Amino acid sequence: MRTLALPLIATLMLAACDPAEVVDDALTRTAHTVVFPVVNIDMPAEPARLATKCILEAATEDELKLLARDVGVEAGTSTKATIREIAVRPAAQACFAANGVPPVR
Repeated sequence: MRTLALPLIATLMLAACDPAEVVDDALTRTAHTVVFPVVNIDMPAEPARLATKCILEAATEDELKLLARDVGVEAGTSTKATIREIAVRPAAQACFAANGVPPVR
C-alpha cells in the first residue's frame, strides 16, 4: 500500500504545479548558472548570490532566455554586457541597496 501511495502523492503534487511557473523557474535557475560566475568575479560568494538574485529579478523574460543560452560555457563579452545593463537598472540597484550589495557603477 505504501509503495502505491508515494507515486500517487508525487503525481498529484506535480499535477498541481503551473506548467508556466515550472518553465519560468527552470529558465531562472539556468540563467543563474550563467550570471553568478560573472558577478562572483568582482565580489565574494554571498553578496554575489544576492546580486545575482537582484539581476535576475530585474531581467525581462527575453533577457533571461538570452542569458540561459550561455549555460555550460564561459560568459562572453555580449553576455557580460547584458548582465551589466541589467545590473545598472534602477530596479536592480534598489534590490542591491535593500540586500546590502554594493552598487554597480
